[in-house]
Amino acid sequence: MTGAALGLTVRGLTRQRGRVAVLDRLDLAPAVGLLTAIIGPAGSGKSTLLRILAGFERARGAIMFEGRDVAGVPPHRRGFGVVQQPDALFPHLDLAGNVELPLRFRRVPRASRKWLTAEALDQWQLGPFARMLPAEAGPALCQRAMLARATVFGPRLLLLDEPFSSQDVASRAELFANLRRVHALLGATTLLATRRADDALGAADRVAVLRSGAIEQHGTPWELSDRPRNAYVAGLLGEVNRLAGVVRTIEDGIAQVRLLCGPMVDAAAGDALRKGDPCIVTVRPDRIAIAAVPAAEMGEDALDATLIEAQFLGDAYRLRLLLGSGAELVVRRPAAAGLRGLAPGRSAAIAWQPHHAQASPDDRPLFVEDAPP
Repeated sequence: MTGAALGLTVRGLTRQRGRVAVLDRLDLAPAVGLLTAIIGPAGSGKSTLLRILAGFERARGAIMFEGRDVAGVPPHRRGFGVVQQPDALFPHLDLAGNVELPLRFRRVPRASRKWLTAEALDQWQLGPFARMLPAEAGPALCQRAMLARATVFGPRLLLLDEPFSSQDVASRAELFANLRRVHALLGATTLLATRRADDALGAADRVAVLRSGAIEQHGTPWELSDRPRNAYVAGLLGEVNRLAGVVRTIEDGIAQVRLLCGPMVDAAAGDALRKGDPCIVTVRPDRIAIAAVPAAEMGEDALDATLIEAQFLGDAYRLRLLLGSGAELVVRRPAAAGLRGLAPGRSAAIAWQPHHAQASPDDRPLFVEDAPP
């Protein structure tokens, strides 16, 4: 069997609410055995997609899992591990009892149930709290119990909708590492819906970006971060500079772009880009070099800029600059490097490697009077 036949394949998934298409002919075939993050803003269709896959909502289109059409199969017969938003535990059962429920439904022998439940509680650091009722445990522990309940029976597909939304900042990194361990132990295919770029990039093997109910781009975290299809994708995956311009030349995959604010810059050319196209150049703040020298001293491709603000963030400085005729640019500089002569109101030079920036088509209207000479 092919990888697609062994895993999940979604084709033409469409869900209407009134006249609004929440999902619009969505296609998705997540890699078998990998963790795929589904990222998008509120209203992009993330939760609806997972609810449809879990069987809690109906939609047009095909949903195949391991070669079987599951579109008409009720949720409890699909065998998927699910954490949805909102979700809840049974209030009259303690955390251990809630985690054990999927094993009871599957008629697992009592001795095995106890062992598997204890193991799942330990995996999610719930052992000391096993006898608490949900009302006593609080939202963070209840959310861990929902994850333990979703994984205790060894599902082959995990559907997790914002599974750590109730966790504090200190716990999130530890729990995502724990999710990676449990995911690997299960050998499951996992879909994780999130609005947070750091969750997607830090936890996932693959990232799928949703826009208006369809997949905008699907690939590795590196591909989406460094080779975003457009400015929409780039902006979802963390802070990014967006500089409008027009493509002057494209050679060997590198576009030379005249920015509307004046300077000429180089960036990797998107697939759909052509000479003369309006475009957006995106470049991450941490991919830009900066120095308190004139551009001519920094190098051939360096640009002159003026530092407006230097903000200390603990591990880095966030530097805000003016470029050309007034475009703003943000540079992120490691705190250990120091400012070394950089100060608000003073000139500085900036530069980036062409492959660290991306030129993508600009779908905004470009008026003739806006075009650079």
